[in-house]
Amino acid sequence: MGKAAKRKKKVSGPSTAKGPVKSAMAVVKSNPFEVKVNRQKFDILGRKTKNDVGLPGVSRSKAIKKRNQTLLKEYKEREKTNVFKDKRFGEYNTKITPEEKMIRRFALERQQNYGKKNIYNLNEDEELTHYGQSLAEIEKLNDIVDSDSDTEETGALSAELTAAHFGGGGGLLRKKVSSEQQDEEEEKPKSRKELLEEMIAKSKQEKQERQTRRESALELTEKLDKDWKEIQTLMAHKTPKSERKDKEVEKPKPDEYDMIVRELGFEMKAKPSERLKTEEELAKEEQARLQKLEADRLRRMRGIDEEANKKRPSHMSADDLADGFILDKDDRRLLSYKEGEEEDNENEEESQEESASEDEEDDDAADGHSDIESDLESEGEAAETNEETKHKANENESQNVEKLDPEREAAKSELPYTFAVPESYETFKSLLAGRTIEQQLIILERIQKCNHPSLAVGNKAKLEKLFGFLLEYIGELATLDSPELRTIDKLVLPLYNLCQMFPEAASDSVKFILRDAAHDLEEVIEVKGRATFPGLDTLIYLKIVSLLFPTSDFWHPVVTPAFMYMSQLLTKCRITTLQDVIKGLFICCLFLEYVSLSRRFVPELINFLLGVLHISLPKNQAQGYTVVHPFTPVGKNLELLLVCDKEDLKSWEKQNVPLSIVTRLKEASRTEINHTRLSCLALCFDLIKKCASLYESLPSFHEIMHPVRKLLTQHMPVNEYPEKMQEWYHSALKELENKEKHYTPLICEKKKPVPLKQYTPKIVKVLEFGKKQAGSKKEQERKQLIQRHKRELKGAIHEIRKDNQYLARMQLSEIMERDAARKRKVKELLGSLATQEGEWKAMKRKKWQN
Repeated sequence: MGKAAKRKKKVSGPSTAKGPVKSAMAVVKSNPFEVKVNRQKFDILGRKTKNDVGLPGVSRSKAIKKRNQTLLKEYKEREKTNVFKDKRFGEYNTKITPEEKMIRRFALERQQNYGKKNIYNLNEDEELTHYGQSLAEIEKLNDIVDSDSDTEETGALSAELTAAHFGGGGGLLRKKVSSEQQDEEEEKPKSRKELLEEMIAKSKQEKQERQTRRESALELTEKLDKDWKEIQTLMAHKTPKSERKDKEVEKPKPDEYDMIVRELGFEMKAKPSERLKTEEELAKEEQARLQKLEADRLRRMRGIDEEANKKRPSHMSADDLADGFILDKDDRRLLSYKEGEEEDNENEEESQEESASEDEEDDDAADGHSDIESDLESEGEAAETNEETKHKANENESQNVEKLDPEREAAKSELPYTFAVPESYETFKSLLAGRTIEQQLIILERIQKCNHPSLAVGNKAKLEKLFGFLLEYIGELATLDSPELRTIDKLVLPLYNLCQMFPEAASDSVKFILRDAAHDLEEVIEVKGRATFPGLDTLIYLKIVSLLFPTSDFWHPVVTPAFMYMSQLLTKCRITTLQDVIKGLFICCLFLEYVSLSRRFVPELINFLLGVLHISLPKNQAQGYTVVHPFTPVGKNLELLLVCDKEDLKSWEKQNVPLSIVTRLKEASRTEINHTRLSCLALCFDLIKKCASLYESLPSFHEIMHPVRKLLTQHMPVNEYPEKMQEWYHSALKELENKEKHYTPLICEKKKPVPLKQYTPKIVKVLEFGKKQAGSKKEQERKQLIQRHKRELKGAIHEIRKDNQYLARMQLSEIMERDAARKRKVKELLGSLATQEGEWKAMKRKKWQN
């Protein structure tokens, strides 16, 4: 029992307990099962090893330490622009000792100070300094007596110093001598008065010497001038005039270069031109000009004389001193010279007229306003003079009225210079009614200038209405019995100007007209089952569309509906009269104008031209080909363009088919109608020729034009037509046949032939998932790059997430620190307030007790 108790005491004693605790604190033993080891089987040159050995938390602590050095530093300096860089040598290098650091810095400083100037000073000793001063210079300087120094002669000054500073200037005039005894023996010192007298005498002497020198110089110059005049008479020798002329002739002529240089010197230099005015400034100037002209016209129309408004010279008496005279403007005339005697005569006539007018004014003044008249004249004579003057004034007024009557009539007949935009179509129509086309254009131009959009706010809406009024007016002119096509042609220009100013309003107006026309066409087809060609106004609107808007666009809000409407007219309107043929050919011309730039294929155009050729054939030859609607292979309108009269065929001449002929065909004779038929056929040949040149680049050109070529070659009675018609026929046919076949026609592909069955086995590649499939070298490299890119991308995303988490932790710690500091301060404040409140209550309690 005793041994066991001793053993227990040894185990539980204090001496044995302290030893193992200290050893555990000193050495931290790691668990071998937690150590991570990446082993490598073989050593490969050029490859980085990944044999990391250590605890699991070591790599994490390294990453945090690295982020503290880089990311945290950038985060703290994110709002700082100034950076201080410490460029001292070895400042942050802990491996270098302070002595080595100082020695190295001293050596670098010596290298910087040692420049090129000391390259050749090989034997020069080093210059030592003390507080920035050379020791050699300090040694050369004498010891300066310091007033504060504790010497035996304190406060004693030398005689020279006292004489220089405290002698009142006398010491400066005295001569300094080396020994006082020698000076006293030889001569006595001069007084101040004597020295001043000596200085005055010297200055007077110098002044006199200068004056004598100046006088002597003047005498010498006068003598030289006299001598020069005597010599000059001997030297001067004038040459005779004959010799002078010879010398002048001998002068060389100036070169072309010298002449050009002189001409350039006399040329006018370029002057700065005025800046270009803006559209608003030009509109304001034009409006002001028209308003001024209108005011002049109204003044002339009312008979107001401009000269009568001018102030006549007021009467001035002889006693008037003209004290209130003010020169408003300079009426003086500039002198000028012109060749000829005509100006002299004109000046003489003007002077005579001026003198006559002055005499008349003097006479009038003497008759009516003379201040020198005697007071003895009778009152009867004065009354007679007053009656005579009144009679003369009435005669002058009657003469002026007779002169102004023709001017008034001319002013009334003139067009006003300013116009307001009409509010309705009736007012617009009345404004243009009874005017010539030139006057109508002037009125429209002045309306645009007086109501420009930049001059007022509501002018834009008014001019947009004007576009619609003008468009309606053009349609009304086209629907007359005798349509005024020339007037319409002239009115297109102001219509174009308004369209350029307001394109959106113009497109809306034209689209509204086209929409109504298409709606009317559909209604007629639904009711009657067939439709007729529209009137002349609609055709003119289609022509105006091509002038106002671009027709080469793939899609346009105005041109595309017009294009569709024209194609419906060529396919749905039946051909029953010659007027329909003319209208259809006009639409074909418009089609070619629309697609001249875009070269868009229009099948309705080709079909209509083929139908026009069909109705020009006799019934027995109109067989063997197909015709598309609206033309029919059989019917009463088959021979609509056929001409059988030989005399009409001989007398026909090629003429353009005017659009206005549509309204005159009812009154035309049979011969004129036949000539119109032949002109339509010639126009058809011309359109076929243009289509061939336009669509020659299409792959299926020959297939498209094959029906037209077949009808021309096999069915047309060419020999019966006149010679000019035959020429048009052959030119169209030649244009069709000369086009080579550039492209193969489109053919549907044949079915792929079914192969025969064979006995060769069909090998199917079995994919083994989980293993890399073999392939070409490029495919393998591509797969490796993809895999490497995925790995790098994954690692980059992982690092970015870690960085974001680290920054979030830093931000959270900053917020927590700020909140903790705020809470601490609030707590301190509350505590201080509580103590103050307690002290105040205690003081109050003491006062109450007392």
